Amino acid sequence: MAAPKPSSSRSTSLRGSSESEKLEGTAGWDALEWTKVEPRVSRANLDMLLDAERVVVEGYGVVLVNTDEAGTLIVTNYRILFLSEGTRAIIALGTIPVATIEKFSKMVAKTQSAPRHTEKSRSRRLLQVIGKDMRIIVFGFRPRTKQRRAVYNALVRCTKPARIWDIYAFISGPSKYNNTNPKVRLLNEYFRLLGRSSYCASVDMIEDGSYRISNELWRISDVNSTYTLCQSYPFALIIPRNISDQEVLQGSSFRAKCRLPVISWCHPGTGAVLARSSQPLVGLMMNMRSNADEKIVAALCTQLASLGATRRKLYIADARPRKNALANGAMGGGSESSSNYFQSEIVFFGIDNIHAMRESFARLREYLDTHGTTSDGMSSFLRHGGWTWGGGNLSSMSASVSTLGDSGWLIHVQSILAGSAWIAARIALESASVLVHCSDGWDRTTQLVSLATLLLDPYYRTFSGFQGLVEKDWLAFGHPFSDRVGMPTLSGSGDVPFELSRHYSTGSLTSCQSSSSFSSQAQSASHGQNNYSPIFLQWVDCVSQLLRMYPSAFEFSLAFLVDFLDCVLSCRFGNFLCNNEKERQQCRVYEACGCLWKYLADLRSSQEKAHAHYNLFYDPLKHNGPLLPPAAALAPTLWPQFHLRWACPSEAQAGELDAQFRDITVKFLELNKAKEIAEKKSRETETAVESLTAELRNEKQLRSAAMNSAKKASKESAAIKRAVEALGCNVHFASTGDCAVDIESNPTESQMKVSDGAVQHSEKSDFSVSVTVRDDVSSNPIGRACEALCPLRAREGGCRWPGAGCAQLGSQFVGLKANFDAFDQLSIDDSYFQSQ
Repeated sequence: MAAPKPSSSRSTSLRGSSESEKLEGTAGWDALEWTKVEPRVSRANLDMLLDAERVVVEGYGVVLVNTDEAGTLIVTNYRILFLSEGTRAIIALGTIPVATIEKFSKMVAKTQSAPRHTEKSRSRRLLQVIGKDMRIIVFGFRPRTKQRRAVYNALVRCTKPARIWDIYAFISGPSKYNNTNPKVRLLNEYFRLLGRSSYCASVDMIEDGSYRISNELWRISDVNSTYTLCQSYPFALIIPRNISDQEVLQGSSFRAKCRLPVISWCHPGTGAVLARSSQPLVGLMMNMRSNADEKIVAALCTQLASLGATRRKLYIADARPRKNALANGAMGGGSESSSNYFQSEIVFFGIDNIHAMRESFARLREYLDTHGTTSDGMSSFLRHGGWTWGGGNLSSMSASVSTLGDSGWLIHVQSILAGSAWIAARIALESASVLVHCSDGWDRTTQLVSLATLLLDPYYRTFSGFQGLVEKDWLAFGHPFSDRVGMPTLSGSGDVPFELSRHYSTGSLTSCQSSSSFSSQAQSASHGQNNYSPIFLQWVDCVSQLLRMYPSAFEFSLAFLVDFLDCVLSCRFGNFLCNNEKERQQCRVYEACGCLWKYLADLRSSQEKAHAHYNLFYDPLKHNGPLLPPAAALAPTLWPQFHLRWACPSEAQAGELDAQFRDITVKFLELNKAKEIAEKKSRETETAVESLTAELRNEKQLRSAAMNSAKKASKESAAIKRAVEALGCNVHFASTGDCAVDIESNPTESQMKVSDGAVQHSEKSDFSVSVTVRDDVSSNPIGRACEALCPLRAREGGCRWPGAGCAQLGSQFVGLKANFDAFDQLSIDDSYFQSQ
């Protein structure tokens, strides 16, 4: 975002005279022929568009007055996009989802022209957009282009769709952010509260009603499964075990909107509970009573386990000022009487209603726009770089601080924090039960109950716990998001198409003349007709204050809370559409729309613990119990990351130290990953070395065994050789396995070569004899030598080494001896040997 130009005066002029002259010399605003502006952005090349996001209208040469930047204004069915003229980058300040727009209006600003122009003044066509996220944007259009009218009409159509199916959340569909059944998640949260975490909820369990389980004190009832008991309550309720469904039906009629007392959280150890309801219908004289209601409330006060039969105390916390509670008696409402509810005490917190919160929020936004460094260009007297206050002295600064106090926003935040801390202290320190209500039990009651639960239970300070808390106390128990956040509301039934309406808060414009306003109907509406109020935003603000006080108690960071609020206000996902669980079920929101929680989880998974949503200081062991802030600590301040990010962008970066720490942590994590990889490789190398060492050791053992076998065989060969030589033969063993035998007893000194069972005479002999080896070696002298000398000869007469050379030699000797015997028996004529 480009920094706004400095200015030292509070003139209504959009630019100073010097700036106007500069523009004139460089074909600026006054010198351009804006009626002939050519499109520079192709719709087909808009890669920044989301799935199912389509362009409705485009405006070229539009000026973002807040920062004096020229660019292209694009209205889609999901948001306003403002692209820089030079870089075509998205300008964050000028880009806002249409659902985040609280109101917008056309204005005409008169400004003094440059000296060279003959006209005394020129009018500039402006479009002011006020967002629910603390920003006020002003776009400037040149006259005679009709671009402002086209953009304005497109915003009217996009911000007020005729059918519910025209909302972007339905058009885009689930995409990759598929949702699961919220009823299943609610039941799993109920099971956890009752100490039945072993149960796992499912759609089948909901359909057959088998989720009605209980413990020794409380039970889950399906009395509202069809929403006939209370349309704004969830399908399943936790009630005292000794209260029947019939008594629940009777007691519901005594409370406004039939929102009877039910349990929102119960202490797993002491049995104390945090319950919620709406105001009792006691009437103007406060003389109306209900036995069923009194019995239900009395059942919340179970016996103290440590004190036997002593019953615990009950606090009835009325979030309203006492005078407001009494005033509601004229309309049939009112507050309880401690005399009608056993051992109870009534406490009033004095928190104002939704209308006071809406006006306070509007004043805070106007204060930030007026005194911020980036404003709408007309009302700011502190410009970035100039640091010049309007009056030129410190009294102006004091006046601005006083204006912040007059908004009352921080006082309201403090009241909610103090009330929640008081409730948490009563439950944690006194083991008392607390019943909280306001008028209808879905605004201030929800703020107090959910914030007190966050203080009491560390689980809700994690990502999964925070999701469960919002879905249980805000969505399931019917906080009217469509009315309070200004989202589309369901006002049809049956076959009639669902119609939508939108509520806008009032506001005023200064230093300009309004020609028309989309929120004119809302401005003329009374408080009773305008139900818009930043109740949920205020609660998230309270959570941010607790995170500031206890930086190591929360798993999520302030950046997560900002992104979470932006997602809620943008209406991109279906989780926060409609006013209650029944309406969301009728519209099949969770089947047709994407899931906000899945989207945020995907963002975190991209960088794991290094993502900005993770709180780097989180220490679950340090704060594993309730948080009980003292009164002196409940001093809220502006939330820079949310309140100041548009009006004072540089000051909103107050978390630079956190960002630097996060960068260091990212580098540390990268080094840890590199270390883990190196350690893994080292372990693999060590394992490989150990394997090779084991193989080498085995090879050494095999080598040693082979050497021993060779030595043993050599000894055996020597013994056999000696035995054969004792018979008068010389035996020569070759490395090829052949052996040569010289028989000394033969006078002819015949020399034989034995190879593979055949004996051949050498060339010195006058004859050659073919020897056939026989297996019978029992009668030859070598066999006798084996029997006497060979260590491998078995007692039974067999040879333990039948393949040995001595056994083969014995067989060869038998055949040789047979041939000689046969030769001696031949009768040969002596003349045969005489020469012819």
